[in-house]
Formats: sequence, C-alpha cells, structure tokens
Amino acid sequence: MKRAERIGIVGGTGMLGSAIIEGLLSSGTVTAKTISVLSRSGQPGFLARHPGLDITTDADRLCENCGTLLLAVPPAAAATLRLPAADHLVLSVMAGVTRDRLSEITGSHRVVRAMSSPAAALGLAYTPWVASDGVTAEDRHRTTALFGAIGLTDALDEEAHLDHFTALTGPVPGFVAFFADAMTAHAETQGIPPEAADRAIRQLFLAAGRMMAEDTLSPAGHVRQMIDYAGTTAAGLQAMEDSPIRGLISEGLAAAAAKAREIG
Repeated sequence: MKRAERIGIVGGTGMLGSAIIEGLLSSGTVTAKTISVLSRSGQPGFLARHPGLDITTDADRLCENCGTLLLAVPPAAAATLRLPAADHLVLSVMAGVTRDRLSEITGSHRVVRAMSSPAAALGLAYTPWVASDGVTAEDRHRTTALFGAIGLTDALDEEAHLDHFTALTGPVPGFVAFFADAMTAHAETQGIPPEAADRAIRQLFLAAGRMMAEDTLSPAGHVRQMIDYAGTTAAGLQAMEDSPIRGLISEGLAAAAAKAREIG
C-alpha cells in the first residue's frame, strides 16, 4: 500500500482519537489496513474490535509508513512530543496547540489545526480547521474528505476562532448536557418520577437536535416562532429572555475558550 494513503494516528487509543478512527472506519472512507496507531502501551484499548489496525509504540516507524499524521493526544503532551514528519501532512485535534507549535513538534510546514469531538464515532462531529500556508490544494481536499467522513466540517481563516469552537462544539454533549440536566432536575422537583424525567428530556434533545439540523429555520428563528405563537412555551422563553441567562452562558463559553488558549 502506498505511504501517501496511510494515516498515522498519534493518541488513537484515547477517547477522541478512537472516536475519530471509529467514525472513519464506519464511513467506509478508510479501511483498518490504512491506519497505524501510535500507542505508548502498544495495546489497542477501545480499538480491539478492529483487529486489522496496526498498533505500534515506534514513532519513527509510524512516520516512515504513513504520509498523513493525525495528532489526538492531550494538549499537555505537546511539551515533550517530537515526530520526524517534515514531509507529512499533519492534522491535529489537540486543544490550544497552535500551528506554529505543531510545526515545531513535527518539522512539517503542511499543518492543519482542527477541533473535533467524540461525536465523531457516530459521524456527528463538527470539525472546523485552519491550514498553514504550506498546505496544498491536494492536502485541503484530503483534510475535507477525512473530517467530512466523521460529520460536518468547515475551513476557517482565523486560527483564534478554534479556541471558541473548543468550547462550543468540542465538549459533546458538554454544555447541552448541562441544560438537559437542569431541565431534568426541574421535572423531578415537580414530582415527576426520575425515570420518566430522564427519558423525556433525552427524547426532547434528540428531537430538537434533529429538527434544528434538518430545518432551514435557525435556532433564533425557532425561538421567535415559539414566542410569536404566544402559548405556554412563549411564557417560559420570555421569562428566560428577561433573565441574565444569555450573559451567563456567554461567560461560561468564554471561560472555556480562555482555558483552551491557556493549555496550548
């Protein structure tokens, strides 16, 4: 198999790395035979159900055999990570680690910094990315194909925006789960059995997600539609609109983005 077709995944046995591998394999975009995984333990972990994967502890061997590298280790590992990958396309989903730092780690000038999420395993991730000047048109096509196989993807111009997406779309279910938990807790305080409250709110978020994903109406449009209908939901939404909740949510997201910049 040609080296250019092989993908080396550094940190592929972790939560995010294994989710991306799962999504890529499920999509049919790649096969297990095209993937090599660098693991300190040499153990497949979550990936044991894909016996065709090449698991190695040898970084030199990984880089020698693969033309594309995907870095999915925790950002703290960037301090000691070094890879001989000067002529490789390097993709990274490490939070906060800049393109300049990625070039230092790998020696490559063909660097793409991205942010994805564990929803990749279900093909439901959103993966925005920013390319370095050395990334070719062919590299961009490959990047779009790989990230598009695990969900939706966009090429961005501003690297700083990735820190915000680390907060907005990286921690799935994260902030959405927080709001769902608040609704479930409210239902329970009203005497609704916990099992029913849990099932109801899970179904609500499943339905709402599908509707917003497939409808041309924006989230703001859905809110406006409910308020204009002037029913029971309108009363609740208007009470929230009159509260400081929007500002508090913004503060939380800003704190997460600031942490992304700090750890990088």
